[in-house]
Amino acid sequence: MSKTNRVTARPRLGLVFLLIPALLVSMDLSVLFVAAPAIAADLRPSGTQWLWMMDVYGFVMAGLLITMGALGDRIGRRRLLLAGAGLFGAASALLALASTPELFIAGRVLLGVAAATLAPSTLSLIRTMFTDPGQRRTAVGAWTVAFGGGAVAGPIVGGLLLEFWPWGSVFLINLPVMLLLLVAVPLLVPESRSPHTARFDVPGALVSTAAVLGLVLAVKRFTEDGPDPVALTALAVGAAALAGFVVRGRRAAHPLVDVALFGRPAFSAAVGANTVISFAASGLGLLTFTFLQTVHGLSPLFAALWALPTLVGTAAGATLAGVLAARVRPAVLMSAGLFTSAAGFAAVGSVGPDTALPVFLGGYTVVTLGVGVVATLANALVLATAPPDRAGAAAGISETSTELGGALGIAVLGTIATGLYRDTVRQELPGTEGAAAETVAGALAAAAELPEAAAGSLLGTAFGAYTDGITTAALTGAGVMAAVAVAVAVGLRRLPPGTDSPGDHHPDHHTGSDPVAGPRGDRDAGRRPGQDARS
Repeated sequence: MSKTNRVTARPRLGLVFLLIPALLVSMDLSVLFVAAPAIAADLRPSGTQWLWMMDVYGFVMAGLLITMGALGDRIGRRRLLLAGAGLFGAASALLALASTPELFIAGRVLLGVAAATLAPSTLSLIRTMFTDPGQRRTAVGAWTVAFGGGAVAGPIVGGLLLEFWPWGSVFLINLPVMLLLLVAVPLLVPESRSPHTARFDVPGALVSTAAVLGLVLAVKRFTEDGPDPVALTALAVGAAALAGFVVRGRRAAHPLVDVALFGRPAFSAAVGANTVISFAASGLGLLTFTFLQTVHGLSPLFAALWALPTLVGTAAGATLAGVLAARVRPAVLMSAGLFTSAAGFAAVGSVGPDTALPVFLGGYTVVTLGVGVVATLANALVLATAPPDRAGAAAGISETSTELGGALGIAVLGTIATGLYRDTVRQELPGTEGAAAETVAGALAAAAELPEAAAGSLLGTAFGAYTDGITTAALTGAGVMAAVAVAVAVGLRRLPPGTDSPGDHHPDHHTGSDPVAGPRGDRDAGRRPGQDARS
């Protein structure tokens, strides 16, 4: 083998070990969609505990993604990746052995911290390993496929494991993979870090994390208990931290994030669209897999296999966006994708406990068709509108919006469904207490210990209540999608076709306003005169 071939082969082999963490991080967001009923039946959480068990991983990861990306630039991206891999393995072991809801939640928190180190580290290492633009695009594309594919693979892998082993197996599978990474990455992936010696923006990191977590907690409490003191306090803390983050980003010489990017209409619209499609897809995904396994009695494996058409919908939407982007304005194409998803949500919102599965999953597939269109265009617009020296920050913001949207979707839509279930069961069966009154999985477990007539009454009420919860959540999702579709159509109305290709619209910095970059079009827009704009 020639020297050139050896040099080429090593980065490609290293790439394989950078794709694996991206796959696992995404899988652990979706694997609980199929494992949730078994975990709930074993640990018997309350409704509130169940929601925290499902969504705290995404919340923690979303809150720390930007911070961990900046930390990797400072201390070394490979070093951060290896530390995260070790923590990811340890947290997976804790989850597999968890015997109480509290231990499970603690494990998911640690897993979220670890995931926040893995996702930005892998992508930034890819950017430094592949200096040729063509090879880099291919590598980044492979990373995107791995991250997106993990969300689809999670329920299928989880279903296969649960067919033969207890639910802890969906976490134990992470251990040998992380051990392999700890051995292979130091041999195949070179270390890289930022050449700049700027101090790490600790205040920016603290306020960004506080902003995300405070606002998320406020949303959870508002949807579950209304404007109670905890919700109002969390909202105040989150809003204050967000304001502090914006001020810090505008005034600091080396901010964690250049907030001037949000002054670009195309960037803001793309990030907003990314957030809402992740909100919708993740929230509906969790409810769907519980619906298939409880109301329709499918095994975890068959529930995952029944959901395969949604992968076809996503792929078809992404392909359609790629074909039409050069000829159709982004405002038209992206809003059409959002309206398509809204129509799919409306179809899901019309089902009942006895609706045939193809009808339900047909509506879900229409949702993912629109998601494929919007995700493709939104990610391309984020890359196109960010200057090259800000591409890393832009990617971090986009990734954070995706994770935060997914976590919020599980929290908001899940809370709507759970709240309606709880109210309906307690109203129609006043004597129902404990887990049966909290979750449909709890009702299934309780029914197994009741006489046949009482069990039938409980299950009939529980299945109807849970289906009503799903339809109400789906109609909420339809309304959100439609509203954002209108906002995107207005925000992107000036963009011509083809502006979703990276590098297309970076205007001359002295030409004034640009429909993609916004006023001035340069990366220093919004900074005070004479201020150091280096990151």
